[in-house]
Amino acid sequence: MEDKIFRTKTGYCHVLPDKIVLTRNGILGDAAEVVSGNITRTLIIYGIITVYFAYKGVNMFLKGDNIWGVLYFLVVIFNIYSIVNSLNNSATPVIERSKIKKIVFNDAKLGLTRSVFEVLFENKNGKVKKRLIMLPGSLSNGNEETKKALCIMKEEGLLKD
Repeated sequence: MEDKIFRTKTGYCHVLPDKIVLTRNGILGDAAEVVSGNITRTLIIYGIITVYFAYKGVNMFLKGDNIWGVLYFLVVIFNIYSIVNSLNNSATPVIERSKIKKIVFNDAKLGLTRSVFEVLFENKNGKVKKRLIMLPGSLSNGNEETKKALCIMKEEGLLKD
């Protein structure tokens, strides 16, 4: 059985008989490795930014600048929501196929988002985690790569119609 490979936003996805392997390459892959190589570190950074904005919001309210205070607290609420939603995300590059619970495909919204696979899998600690496989955008032949990726995932029985 040959390896099935398709491009992702920052590299390639190799669909092997026993696992899915995500590799990163080039400048985008190197940058992604530095920025999101560890989800926990990224969430801590967002937490620090959230605390800073809360501090600034309180200061704005104390100074009587209610408009800026409300704006800061809207950012705080959005950041808390994002952090809570990201707690179960994973950046693991290898997913055992036997541990995959479900794969969901979300198609791109023209000009707004890119296509993405959400892979729900059980990690080595027994927790269900979510790994996003983001496909290339419309400026880098995203439609063709999305078709190829969908075909591979369906052929391998990973994505139900």
